[in-house]
Formats: sequence, structure tokens, C-alpha cells
Amino acid sequence: MQIIRIKCCIIQILSYLCNESSPKFDLPHEMNLSTTNFGQTDQKQPITEFTLTNSSGFGISVLNYGGIVTRLMTPDRYGALANVVLGYDNFQDYQQRNPYFGALIGRYANRIDSGELDIANVQYRLSQNNGRHHLHGGHKGFDKVIWTIEPEVAQQKASLKLSYTSKNNEEGYPGNLKVTVTYKINQNNKWTIDYRATTDKDTVFNPTQHSYFNLSGDFNREIVDHRVQLWPTYYLPLNSELIPKGILSPVNDTAFDFREPKTIESQLGLLLNESSMETGFDHCFVFGEDRNDLRKIAQVHHEPSGRTMEVFTTQPGVQFYTAKFSKDQYPNPQGGFYKDRTGFCLETQNWPNAPNQASFPSALLMAGLTYKSRTIYKFSCQ
Repeated sequence: MQIIRIKCCIIQILSYLCNESSPKFDLPHEMNLSTTNFGQTDQKQPITEFTLTNSSGFGISVLNYGGIVTRLMTPDRYGALANVVLGYDNFQDYQQRNPYFGALIGRYANRIDSGELDIANVQYRLSQNNGRHHLHGGHKGFDKVIWTIEPEVAQQKASLKLSYTSKNNEEGYPGNLKVTVTYKINQNNKWTIDYRATTDKDTVFNPTQHSYFNLSGDFNREIVDHRVQLWPTYYLPLNSELIPKGILSPVNDTAFDFREPKTIESQLGLLLNESSMETGFDHCFVFGEDRNDLRKIAQVHHEPSGRTMEVFTTQPGVQFYTAKFSKDQYPNPQGGFYKDRTGFCLETQNWPNAPNQASFPSALLMAGLTYKSRTIYKFSCQ
């Protein structure tokens, strides 16, 4: 009988860790903040890693360089914690060969055709860092700058407020843009990202967070066994240079139909048959333009670990990317190099190339107005 009581107690504690709706016990409810020296830039600027952790061990580690999330620790169904975002264990790799692991992206996430903007009949030429196109903010986007970080820790939540001012004509963009991005975690294993920005000159703005997830916590495993559900009913088809064609296509009866849970492996197979997209998924799934509406747009489950990630956003699109890495290019801290399909991204954002497509949701941020958006990644166990 005593053994049965002990087993029941263990089950209740594990249930507490994995399910916020479970009965709450008298466990400590404290948030913790720690900082670590993570190196320095070539200009001798110190790089600091900030770590926020809740009472169950869930937490994120963030660099003041690029707003990069280096680790996201979350429990599996047995309560064992593991990091579920790809990254590096040293600053040199982030600085020299980072495919945007964990980074903040801006001023404009995704691609802008030919790096060209027209704002009120004024032409702007952005930097061209992806062939002839502009990608993820240019040669030195938000992922490569030093952010000012202000931590705030309370009993039930903790946050890091990141601030940066992008100067007029930085990477070709007009306007002095003041940006704040707040990373927040709570006791229910939610990671909330709040974006705010103002400008003194009409400009475009479209930020995102570029973490690569692998819910197994084993970065030598592919993510093809992850079961994905995406509720949008349309996606943006691409041309050969990964620029949207300017039309919406329904997902039904295609490889892009994730309205019911599907493994990544099953849909990748269909995608290759339909379009010969050797790179896999790198597409924007689209939905309503009501940016005051925080809605659930995606869910990913990894059965072996029991981990589930839900995604909520006010943004009108999400880029689903199944990473394809060149051989022996990106060192894996768990040994060797990252291989193809060892991470996936769900980057909430406006639609790619929206400044050059009149029918797409506007990315214009006018002088004197404030940009606001929110994304939540919620983690649980089954």
C-alpha cells in the first residue's frame, strides 16, 4: 500500500509539471534570473546570456546579440528537461555561421523582391543579401546587432525587455525606428513575445522570431516524426527564387494541408511529388488580417517525448520552414554537425514581399503611429 501511495504522488507531481489545469500543490512559485558572460564581439563589446527560469525548470536563455534564444528548456512527459531549440554553445559560431538560429528578425522578415520599396511614390533600394533579393533585414539585420536588455522578475512571471534603435537608412530603410521586443515566461510554460515600434518617417516593418524547434531535445534526430497541425486554409505559392507569386492557393488536397494533424515526413513526401521542392517547406500560410485577434494557428506534437507546442499570434501569416542544411556546415553542440530536417520554424509574420503586392496586408508603419503584435509559444506534455 505504501508503494502505491508513493507512485500516486509521483504521478501527481508529473501531472503538475505537464498540465497547467492539474491541481496545484505547495511547490515553490519563484522565477529565477541568471546572467553569464558569453564572449565578446570583434569590437570588444561584451556578450551576455540572460536566463529566465520558472519553478518547474521551464525557461529561456537569450543573448543581447541578435536577441538570440540559445536554449528553451521544457519538460517531457516524465518531467525530464531538455533544450528544444537549435543553436550553438559559443559566440564565435553565432557570429560567423548562423542560419538565424534563435534570432530576432527585422526590419522585414522574409524576402522583398529585388530589395525595392515604394513608399508614397518614393523609391528606396534595400540591401540585396539573398541573390538579388532582400532577406531578413539585410546584411546586418536585427539578428546581428547589440540589444539593450532590461530584466524584470516577479513571482508568477519574468521578462526581458530588448530595445534597439535602427537608424535612418540602415540597410536602406527610411526612418529612425525605435523597437522594443519583450520576451516573457510564466508558470504555465508560456513564452510570450510582444513587439512594439515607432518611427519618425513612414517605413515598413515586419519582425519575427526565428527559433528552430526540435521537440525531441535530441538534435541528432530528424523532426520528420513531429505531427503538425496548421489551421490556415491558404498558402502563398512561390516562384523559383522563393518570392510569392502574388496569389493565394487553397491547401485542400495538397501537401500543404495540415488542417488535420500530419507528420512532417508524410507531407514532405507529397511536396516532392507535387513540386520537386528539394528544400522542403519554406512557405507562408495565411489567414485573417485582424491584428487585434490573438488566435491559435498551429500545434506540433512529438509523441515519443510527449511534448506539445501551441502557437498563437496576432500576425496575418506564419512561415513554416523545415530546415535543409548543407553537409558539415553548422556545428551541433551535441556532436558532429546539424543534419537536414533537424529543426523546423514557425515564424509568425506579415506576408513575404507585401510592400510590393497591393493585395497583401499592408506592412506600412506611418510616422507617429505605434506598431504592436504578439506571439505566444505554449508548451505542455501528454
